[in-house]
Amino acid sequence: MTEFASYPSLRERAVVISGGATGIGEALVRHFAAQGAKVGFVDIAEEAGVALANELTAAGQVARFTPCNVTDIEAYQAAIAGFAEDHGDALVLVNNAAHDQRHDWSEVTSDYWDAAMAVNLKHFFFAAQAVAPGMAKAGGGSIINFGSISWMIMTPSIPIYETAKAAVHGLTRSMARELGQSGIRVNSLVPGAVITQRQLDLWITPESLVAIAESQALPGRVMPADCARMALFLAADDSAMISGQHFLVDGGWANT
Repeated sequence: MTEFASYPSLRERAVVISGGATGIGEALVRHFAAQGAKVGFVDIAEEAGVALANELTAAGQVARFTPCNVTDIEAYQAAIAGFAEDHGDALVLVNNAAHDQRHDWSEVTSDYWDAAMAVNLKHFFFAAQAVAPGMAKAGGGSIINFGSISWMIMTPSIPIYETAKAAVHGLTRSMARELGQSGIRVNSLVPGAVITQRQLDLWITPESLVAIAESQALPGRVMPADCARMALFLAADDSAMISGQHFLVDGGWANT
């Protein structure tokens, strides 16, 4: 049985995760809680979020869920403040929530563009704005922005999503400079074709699984837990001198 790393520096550390009820987000919540972190997470999937928080709490772990649409910046920042009241100021922020809805570029409206940017990029900045003062007061922290290899491999039918995910790299680099002197690290975690239930239900076919396998350098499938383990490292003190970088978890697919 494979054994994975534990990170003593994450014990009792307050962590905020967006989109934490299902998929990659659920794996993030589970892995941070298992490390002894105090996890606060938001999602629009209220039933799944409540069930996950109840399960982890019953197991003696610390996980608080607040239903929230991250595109409502005021509500999201209020949720982050609520987590701080319970757990202390967040020293880890994982900007994970996103929506890879397929779309035809020729039919994109101004309203659609704004909505896609709101769910895939805008809240990353305002969540960082909310947690940075507390991190600075504590002498440091870690912000992890989720990107995507989709724009690197020119995935069709999601141009606005890809635009937002490419912009994540710029946000990471710029905020690493802005916040670095306060000891705050900012990095991007860039998943490849992660096999979640949502992807299987909506997009992934037997044929695309073959294409993914042919594109990856490594055999096997990238799973949510693979992303969560990278996030643990980037959140822990083990990565204390790493900032402004992007880390691909894609089985060796994209060429950056």
